[in-house]
Amino acid sequence: MFGIPGKNAVTMTDAAIKQIVKLMIKDGHQGLRIGVKKGGCAGMEYTMEYASEIDPHDEVIEQDGARVMIAPMAQMFLFGTEIDYEISLLESGFKFNNPNVADACGCGESITFKDVSELTADVKS
Repeated sequence: MFGIPGKNAVTMTDAAIKQIVKLMIKDGHQGLRIGVKKGGCAGMEYTMEYASEIDPHDEVIEQDGARVMIAPMAQMFLFGTEIDYEISLLESGFKFNNPNVADACGCGESITFKDVSELTADVKS
């Protein structure tokens, strides 16, 4: 785990909290599991799925009734991220404001993270 004692790995805006709680209640999910995987034109993509149970290796973040779990391999890449939920005329969805992103593709669907040594240094500082 790449956490700092007393500080959550990710934070959620009020809009994200409201949407996550709504999704948890809808089908009785334990929360949303977030992670990253290889893919997209920039190299990596965020993943988000319903979680029916909490994996003991997940980093669990609870904020005002909303619960997200971070998959173990994604913890280093997501540390310090703010999760938001935006609604516009054309689309709605979760947005990740992540300080660990070095670059993103034009459509915003995929990202490139800072080098692992940079991420480790950022977490330690």
